[in-house]
Amino acid sequence: MRLLLVEDDVQLSQSLVELLGRNRFGVDAVYTNSDASKYLKKGSYDGIVLDMDLHVKDGMSLLKSLRSGTISTPVIVLSCKDGSGDIVRCLDAGADDYVVKPFDQDVLLARIRAVTRRKGDIKKNVVTLGDLVLDKDNCELQKVKGGAMKLSLKELQIIEFLFDYPHQVIKKESIIEKIWGTDSNAVYNNVEVYISFLRKKIEDLGAKTRIRTARGIGYSLEDTI
Repeated sequence: MRLLLVEDDVQLSQSLVELLGRNRFGVDAVYTNSDASKYLKKGSYDGIVLDMDLHVKDGMSLLKSLRSGTISTPVIVLSCKDGSGDIVRCLDAGADDYVVKPFDQDVLLARIRAVTRRKGDIKKNVVTLGDLVLDKDNCELQKVKGGAMKLSLKELQIIEFLFDYPHQVIKKESIIEKIWGTDSNAVYNNVEVYISFLRKKIEDLGAKTRIRTARGIGYSLEDTI
């Protein structure tokens, strides 16, 4: 599991990174909304821990920006404010949970596990982006208005990963870790080969949705309609 931590209290941020690391979460820690946006464009995350009380610009603007776009990554809000109005405002804006500071570490960890687990539980077996459809049950990539291509297991796993984070660049390292595992001998070339297979199948379908390359970084699935 990989998390993005947006917290401008440096001491608290460092403590959370250590806590989450001990509990087998990978963490990218940033201190501002603008840095968070940059990281979200470059990589994929299973959850976001967002401080609502940022000094430069509060977390609400980032939360609203995420939910007005295509990012559905679970968000746990951290805040010193414990009023019901503040909690309702954040939940209505798209937060998945709200934790009041100071918090119990075990409770925070449990809530992170809960929202990231919930994300996995609600994944649909048929998902669409632009004119491209992924049918997971039948291991098929389809065009909205007809046509289908069978996928190998690795092709299915990689394209599913890209569908989970549309318009976001997925790093090659993240793909290797997710698909082959951290102890594998897979290299960038393995990813590149399967991406080329997938691109050929999308091209053969005549779909306009494309796998884009972020040179030196990874790939994103883009709706170009």
